Formats: sequence, C-alpha cells, structure tokens
Amino acid sequence: MPQPPFGAAPRAQLRARLHRNLLRLLAVVAVVVGTALAGPLPTAQASVTLTRVSDFGSNPGALTMYVYRPASLPAHPPVVVALHGCTQNAQVYADNSGLPRLADRDGFLLVFAETTTANNPSQCFNWFQSSDNRRDQGEALSIRQMVSQAVTAYGADPQRVYVTGLSAGGAMTAVMLATYPDVFSAGAVVAGLPYDCTQDNSPYTCMNPGVDLSPDAWAQRVRAAYPSYTGPWPRTAIWYGDQDTTVAPRNAMELRDQWTALHGLTQTPSRTTSIGPDATQQDQYLAADGTVAVEVDKVPGIGHGTPVDPGTGTEQCGSTGAPYFPASICSSYWIARFFGLETADPGGGSGGGGTGGGGTASCWTASNYAQVQAGRATTSGGYTYAKGSQQNMGLYNTFVTHTLKEQPAGYFTIADNGCP
Repeated sequence: MPQPPFGAAPRAQLRARLHRNLLRLLAVVAVVVGTALAGPLPTAQASVTLTRVSDFGSNPGALTMYVYRPASLPAHPPVVVALHGCTQNAQVYADNSGLPRLADRDGFLLVFAETTTANNPSQCFNWFQSSDNRRDQGEALSIRQMVSQAVTAYGADPQRVYVTGLSAGGAMTAVMLATYPDVFSAGAVVAGLPYDCTQDNSPYTCMNPGVDLSPDAWAQRVRAAYPSYTGPWPRTAIWYGDQDTTVAPRNAMELRDQWTALHGLTQTPSRTTSIGPDATQQDQYLAADGTVAVEVDKVPGIGHGTPVDPGTGTEQCGSTGAPYFPASICSSYWIARFFGLETADPGGGSGGGGTGGGGTASCWTASNYAQVQAGRATTSGGYTYAKGSQQNMGLYNTFVTHTLKEQPAGYFTIADNGCP
C-alpha cells in the first residue's frame, strides 16, 4: 500500500488540519480587517522605556512581559495590565495609549503583555481559541503569571489588580475577567467582545454582526469559566466607537448584558452622563452599595481603536502616532478613574479601588453622620460614601464609625486598619 502524501498522516487527518488552519486564518483576517485599509504600521521612535521581564513562570502562551515602573512609585502600588491590539506590540501601546503618563501621575505599575507573529500571524491575542481563553492554560495563564511576578518582584498590591486592552486585547481582557475573577478587581474592554462568544460561533460572526444571547446565557458562560468561584465579580467598563465596522457596536451591548447579569443588575442604566470634549455617552449601572459595577462608554464619530486626546490637560493623554488611536477622548484617563487610581479627582471618582497617593495624609475618625456633616462623605439612599473614592461606609447614622484618610486633598478612603 503506498504511503499517503506529507508523511504518515492519513488524508482525512490532513484535510481536517487544513480546515482548522483555514478557520484560524479567517479569524485573524476578521480581527484585522481594518488593517489593510489603514496601511502598514508607521515606524515611530520609542518614547517610553519598557523593561522586559524574561522569567515570570512557565509561560504556556509564549507571551512576552514588559513593565513600566514610574520613577516615583508608592509602596504596594496598584498594577494595571495592558493588552495591545492586532498588528501592534507593547511598545506601540505604551507610546500611544497615554497609560504611562497616568502611571507617573497616579502612582501605579504597568504590565504590558505582548504576543508575536509566532503565536498569531497578525500579532493578535488568541481570544477565540479554547487553548488560550480558559483558566490555567495558554495565554490566559501566561498573563496571570505576569501578575504574580509583578506582585512578587515589585511589591504590587494583589487586591488592586486591573486589566485593559484594545480589540483582540479587549477580547482578551474579557477572558481575564472571566477566567480570573479572583485576581482582577476591575477591567476595561475597549472595542472587544463578550467572553466565550466563539464557543458556538466563528470569530468573524462574533465580531460583525455580533451574536445576540440573553443576559443570563452570557453570564453563564462566564460562570462556567471558573465554576467553583463564589466571590464578587470584577467591575467592568466597556468602551466602543459608534462607527466601528471591525467589532460591531452590538458587542458592547452584549458585553453589558453579560456583566450586568453577573452583578444581578438590570440592563437599564442607573444614570447617564456626557463626558469629555466629544460628549461621550457614559451609562453607569450601580450596585446596591452605590459603586459602579458596569459602565458603558459610547464614543461618537470614531471607528475601531483606543480613543486618545493628545495634550497636557488633566483629562488629556495619548498620541495619534499609530493606527487605531483616533483623536477624541482620553479613554485611558477615564479608565484609570473607573479603576479608582486617579490621585487628583476634581469631579468625584466612578467608585471602587484606591489611589496612588501623594502628599501627606490626614486622618479623621467619626460617625458616618459626622463625616457627612464635615464634608468628607456624602449620603444616598440611606448609605454613606467617602468623597472621591466613593467607598461604601454603611448606613448613614450616628452609630457606624469609620476612619477616613484624606490623600490628596479632597479625596477620602476608608482607613479603619491604620492611618496614614
């Protein structure tokens, strides 16, 4: 009997392998469909110094880890993991997203994960592959190991770990929130997709036109990622351009459905406001304690990308020096604010998290009633919230007592276990 071609593999196996490779190629093409229109990535001089970390674990996803450490970093800083989009790399995302400038100002550690053409021909994170989007395997585990390294080597606070990313990096952000809700306190998905859409759909279909499932069905896919988990779900911000033709805006609504259902909330926003220079619509969904559990930010007039607003103003950041960084609103500023990382918060934070510090802390111990009367807290719905951090202090009465730390001026956090 003659030998089959291409070695010993039977024809049926060969056809199956070619079919799988074709599906993967279609997925890659789908993720970067806008790339051909935008042209090749311009070469720009690196403006941000990143440190490569070569040993951070078994690294089953074969990713590369880079760290941006501000010159002045407080003890036990928060850590933000940033995931680039297709055709990009860690350096491009660091140079254009505006995150390093915010890290300098607000005092947090940045971890940039990077994939390569060896993993994916278009340098996309493999959010659509079950070998990479499940807990404790593939790329998901590699990113988890980067967090462990940041905590061990840099003394980062394991209770204040956050993740954000664009496009394939945004979809991978949803993967990390779903598979490691015990690790990430919050995340921000930029032009991404609901977790595990590709369980029974092609990546192309998931991206555009998108897939419509009930909120409960979407939520169940997240619960199945870590069935034994019983803790709180990460807070989630969802950013998208209303003119995006690569990842259809419908995905933002499906993401909202997925995460509001996990938090036990309706899909009707608790409040809607307009933010930034372009009147971005911000819908917030509040938990019972008054914190923002889910946030949806619809940026008008832009397509696929991480919106930036170059400049030196408080709410400005980023650069348009590479594709997929459209000039609009500094999304990274508002994302850091959503995480609770902004040290100077003139308008009051979106809730949750801590601050990067700065200046000398002042401490105040009093009843919730007295804290509100002194202007250090506010009250809503019978509960008390620390100004700035918006942390829930419990019932508004004279019996519940807390210590509040003020740092910087006008920003208060609960410090019952010691202050400063």
